[in-house]
Amino acid sequence: MTPQLITPPRRSLADLGEVIGPERLRVLRATADDLRRRLGGRTVWQVNSTATGGGVAEMLQVLMGYLADAELPTHWLVVGGEPEFFEITKRLHNRLHGAASGPDLTEADAAAYARATAINATAVAELARPGDIVVLHDPQTAGMASGLADRGVTVIWRCHIGGDRRTPVTDEAWEFLRPHLRAAEAYVFSLPHYRPEFLPADRTVVIPPSIDPAAPKNADLDPATVEAVLRACGIFTGGPAGPARFTRRDGRPGEVTRTAKLLADELPSPDEPMLVQVSRWDRLKDMSGVLTAFAERVAPGGPGWLVLAGPQVDDVGDDPEGAQVYAECQAAWQALPRASRRRTVLASLPLEDLDENAVMVNALQRHAAVVAQKSLAEGFGLTVAEAMWKCRPVVGSAVGGILDQLGDGRGVLVEPSDAAGFAAAVRRLFDDPAEAARIGDAAHAFVHREYLGDRHLLRWAELLGRFL
Repeated sequence: MTPQLITPPRRSLADLGEVIGPERLRVLRATADDLRRRLGGRTVWQVNSTATGGGVAEMLQVLMGYLADAELPTHWLVVGGEPEFFEITKRLHNRLHGAASGPDLTEADAAAYARATAINATAVAELARPGDIVVLHDPQTAGMASGLADRGVTVIWRCHIGGDRRTPVTDEAWEFLRPHLRAAEAYVFSLPHYRPEFLPADRTVVIPPSIDPAAPKNADLDPATVEAVLRACGIFTGGPAGPARFTRRDGRPGEVTRTAKLLADELPSPDEPMLVQVSRWDRLKDMSGVLTAFAERVAPGGPGWLVLAGPQVDDVGDDPEGAQVYAECQAAWQALPRASRRRTVLASLPLEDLDENAVMVNALQRHAAVVAQKSLAEGFGLTVAEAMWKCRPVVGSAVGGILDQLGDGRGVLVEPSDAAGFAAAVRRLFDDPAEAARIGDAAHAFVHREYLGDRHLLRWAELLGRFL
């Protein structure tokens, strides 16, 4: 199976400098120059299992674009597998978060996983040279570590997920992966407590992910463009009021022409407050819980709409549960009382054009009076940082990386099981725009300081420097 080479559009460091300021840009350029010299012709490879859908793919789209502009020798490979392989890795994914999913992991599963990852390791080894550095992302690639290390490649395993507590479920997943991880030279996690005890602390580093403020998903959109985009993709009533134009990642002009697949009795108008959650159709995102809490506890208290948005399920190849979860959300929506259901929308956003998909998400978040991330578990939660960057108040579950992002008044934290608390927070922010604006401003300042691309790249440069 030949890995797919992904070449995202170049991202301008100069454009990033307009956001982070000249001093942060100077440090970033100097660090990139030093790293290029120390690499001495060696290549850094990023390897994961999908180029579209989910936070990891989006983050790599951004980072690889910046690394290209810095003229660092880096490549991004996407490896594949049979449906059986992705069914196993989905169970691993859920268990690392602490959620049992499907049958227990068996010796037959371990053998199938080892076969698939060995094939992928052999394919990547034909491209990577001894001395190169390969960064493997998440459980889908962990089994490749030994095969690559045996060929003289330095392996770093980057795990974007984890659970807040160790349980028999998480232990089962870590024991499944444990034999494959010994060959890695270093381990990267988004939060320190995600590291299992058997991985050495002195070879583990914490690197939070980042967002790109210039990308179509986060770039400034004026209110007229926001409305035009949401009309063009079908979420607002009334049809297009004008062309929904935006700037693509490569600088070319773009225009929204595709429409979202919608499940709705009625559609909102632009002057009504909206609660928005954007995520994969994943049980751990608790989309059905958002539906129920809004219908039963938010809608009866006053005006407002809910839009739950995710990718069209046929377009995310490494997530076999997506279609099942979307079907469950459809059933939950159908079961809502008519009065509440008419104020809720399920929106599946097309992925054929990633920039067009991104600007739809951007417009949804910018229009939202409140953004939700009611996850049952969350490795980090890039959609939270994206909404914070747009000065939106976020109501999020007190789990994983959401805790780090929304603490100290930068958002509202609730327990995942507290539907009443979640609904009360949403209604309070709907009804108090001044408080929502205060929270949004604090959120934006925090993301500017902690979660932009230069901070992310500097942390990686420090780690790579250990091996040079």
